[in-house]
Amino acid sequence: MAEFQSPGRPKVRAAIDSVVPELGVPSIMVQIRDEDGTWFGSAGVADTVTGAPRVPGEHLHSGSISKAFTAATLLQLEAEGRLSIDDTVDRWLPGAMAENGYDGTQVTIRHLLSNTSGLFATGMALEFQRRYLTRSAFDEHRFDVYQPADVLAIALSEPPVGRPGETFWYSNGGFAFAAAIIEEVTGNSLESEVHRTVVRPLGLKHTFMRHREETGYHGRHPRSYSKLYLKEGTRVEDVTPETWTTLMEDPSLPPMDTTDVNTSGGWGAANVVATPDELITFYTAMVTGGLLPADQHRAMWDTVDTAGTYWLANARYGLGVYQLTLSDGQVLRGGGGASYGTYTFTMGTPDGKRMMLVHTNNDWAAFPAIDRIIEAEFGAGGLRLEM
Repeated sequence: MAEFQSPGRPKVRAAIDSVVPELGVPSIMVQIRDEDGTWFGSAGVADTVTGAPRVPGEHLHSGSISKAFTAATLLQLEAEGRLSIDDTVDRWLPGAMAENGYDGTQVTIRHLLSNTSGLFATGMALEFQRRYLTRSAFDEHRFDVYQPADVLAIALSEPPVGRPGETFWYSNGGFAFAAAIIEEVTGNSLESEVHRTVVRPLGLKHTFMRHREETGYHGRHPRSYSKLYLKEGTRVEDVTPETWTTLMEDPSLPPMDTTDVNTSGGWGAANVVATPDELITFYTAMVTGGLLPADQHRAMWDTVDTAGTYWLANARYGLGVYQLTLSDGQVLRGGGGASYGTYTFTMGTPDGKRMMLVHTNNDWAAFPAIDRIIEAEFGAGGLRLEM
């Protein structure tokens, strides 16, 4: 595997080498782009059955990084004069949010993209939990296809967590409504508009947003592995912040291969597949203003505090993107995304001159693994969930 490893960066190399044996993850890979060029390093295996190594140019399912693609598409549409991010949901989708205590006449596109709409955390919807939070349920439902109406209904299936603009609350459902607005405004699919407004202008030849029936990749990719399941027979209604740790399955059980899965339930919030090079190119453009006009770039980075919201500590959220303040005060900008058994993190300095991507093909130790790499490269850590 030595032919795939770049020389130099001994602290990063040491951190990479520590992750697999100490945290028990299948693999980790790191790619860094700065004024000296591109650096690549990895440890562990992309496939625990074949022992295949991690290699440059792999295709990654980027999870919630897709939110930034959806946000950038809407901001491009605003720059084209086709909408305003201060338009309400009802302006484009009359009555679509008029249930269960929600009011689409008060929620704006800006609220959707900044996670301040009042929508609850869609990933905690009982419908999703029933389908995916035990191994047997996941295996039964892994190829379920969600239509747009299904996703919007799930996004409204629990009452609001607050009034629009009142507080940050991370919600995939806001990006489903954002996707629906894109399709209503343009008459085209979300996937084609992401390609037109973001992928093609940035020259991203290996980046695409999956259509709802798709489950695969267009090139070599690592397998994904998950261990975060409830014990078989657990009723999801019984899971609370006080009981969930006792209801999780034995952590010594072997991981489940979750590579082959339909992710259409994350419409607007997931489904982008890209290579590390192209994710770094994308985020460099988001950080520096290399894609969006000045007004839209400023709007993207008009951030809100996320403290006390069961999300990342030391973070501020913009429109589909966020910034992370490390323990020594350094600020990084970019984003991250989890999917079933995979986590991708792409961030760098606010001037875009040093950008780093970290990917690990697991979900049980992703945050501590990635934080080790952040600390090795930037001299301080800070990636942790706030509970």
